[in-house]
Amino acid sequence: MQRTDISDPAYFHKVVDCQWACPAHTPVPEYIRLIAQGRHDEAYWVNWVSNVFPGVLGRTCDRPCEPACRRGRVEEKQAAKPEPVAICRLKRVAADSKTDEFRAMLPKPAARNGRRVACVGAGPASLAVARDLALEGYAVTVFDGEAKPGGFIRTQIPRFRLPERVIDEECGYILGLGVEWRAGQRVDSMKALLAEGYDAVFVGCGAPRGRDLALPGRDETRPQVHIGIDWLSSVSFGHVTAVQPRVIVLGGGNTAMDCCRSARRLGAESVTVAVRSGYAQMKASPWEKEDAEHEGIPILDFHVPLAFEHADGRLTGMRFRKAQTGEEVVIPCDEVLIAVGQENAFPWIERDAGIAFDEHGLPVLDKQSFQSSLPQVFFGGDAAFGPKNIITAVAHGHEAAVSIDRLLHGEDLRRRPAPHVNLVSQKMGIHEWSYDNAVSLDLRGKVPWAAAEKALASIKVEVELGFDAKAALKEARRCLNCDVQTVFAPKLCIECDACVDICPMDCITFTEDGDDLRGRLRAPALNLMQDIYVEGGLKTGRVMAKDEDVCLHCGLCAERCPTGAWDMQKFLLVTAKAGAACRDHATRKEAA
Repeated sequence: MQRTDISDPAYFHKVVDCQWACPAHTPVPEYIRLIAQGRHDEAYWVNWVSNVFPGVLGRTCDRPCEPACRRGRVEEKQAAKPEPVAICRLKRVAADSKTDEFRAMLPKPAARNGRRVACVGAGPASLAVARDLALEGYAVTVFDGEAKPGGFIRTQIPRFRLPERVIDEECGYILGLGVEWRAGQRVDSMKALLAEGYDAVFVGCGAPRGRDLALPGRDETRPQVHIGIDWLSSVSFGHVTAVQPRVIVLGGGNTAMDCCRSARRLGAESVTVAVRSGYAQMKASPWEKEDAEHEGIPILDFHVPLAFEHADGRLTGMRFRKAQTGEEVVIPCDEVLIAVGQENAFPWIERDAGIAFDEHGLPVLDKQSFQSSLPQVFFGGDAAFGPKNIITAVAHGHEAAVSIDRLLHGEDLRRRPAPHVNLVSQKMGIHEWSYDNAVSLDLRGKVPWAAAEKALASIKVEVELGFDAKAALKEARRCLNCDVQTVFAPKLCIECDACVDICPMDCITFTEDGDDLRGRLRAPALNLMQDIYVEGGLKTGRVMAKDEDVCLHCGLCAERCPTGAWDMQKFLLVTAKAGAACRDHATRKEAA
């Protein structure tokens, strides 16, 4: 049986399921431990380095980390509904609880290096690029047609989910690094921008065009039918302050959920969501659907829109076909919000500017470097591969900034810098550790909400109140410290099986070497996505095999081991950002 190479940075990174799943690879257990210790400034800093917008993401992230969380797997026999650690809402705790002293932790930009970079659009991808490059001495200019930065974070996420003060604060940290902010300056020509002599251009203008539905009655009902993302922008800027009594929202994504909940707050007497797919197949995050239903908004699945019904020049309802039965129904309404998807639009990029586009109108990019067919032009966020989410846009920004930095130092963009990795023993004495390794049996805590009569009365009242200090500590203790790894030294092992006896998950097995190892473990390792830790070199010729999938990282094996063959070592992975560390050795040496 092949032995595990724990020196491979990806091995223990994959064991930290939450960090592995996060597009920006935020070291989740690290910041959760800091929250449990009341060190909120440092917890916010860990997030800021990785994901740039902790306060924004702590309220609005799509949470790819949470379905991956080990807690949800090991709780399967303890809880009727196993749930992960509330990773996203703990991120908000760090943001809300940090002190003014955090500003002193912000780094100072390096001296200007003479290179100029333009960022088109002021959304999360562009601002991530701007932050990373400004810190390294690049003169970064951000262009946007709006008066304030943030992109769709500001224009399309309702204030009851994300207060404007949070956007202002976190965008301000970036602009405060010396980034030039060109408010109200929408770029209308790529050729003209390139003629200004920028060394590189990053396009992060999002997917600004909402899809329409060309159904019968659409032209006749145009004043009462709106594109969802445009309508949300109008609400955000105060251009729309009321709605008609009966509203239908078409679509099953997060934008549809924002539309229906916003309409509810703007005075609609009834709001109905209609989606052509099944409920389980909706693209909206499960919690977004739950929040809408919690506010009394019905979601009708398998409803295929057929026509806009109208009389005397006004919308009267929508006709649908129920996909499961073929029956046609008419739902009365006075206003319709269409939220059936978004698409990219680049009318300002001339087709002879040297940038290739595919048949879908998307730029042809190298998927690792985000470089377009015009070498000095890069794309990221929704502008790159279509609509995704904030954390993915941030990850794109980091990678594009690395690419720009390498390009402007004459290096191969296809060679991506390896992450920095550390493994540090947590021993404090023979059997004591520098972290709390007690496994909490508490179930996931509920985030308190504002009173319904208050929350539904205003579009600007934040619904979720966030965890208080006591609840945050309790939730943080649910984290299983998956970044503190069980590291085995076979030369010290006397094969007493003490670790096997004490393991609460039966995930350690000493067995004969050979094939079909998963089937010969004390508890069969059924999750093929997670590796088995295999070490040989034992005196009897057997191998030690540990199923990484369900290990609690409790340290009981290390505490029981009489020879210290098991150790608890904290794994830290720091992905390379733009700057000297992301460059080849020769270039780093020149820079020094």
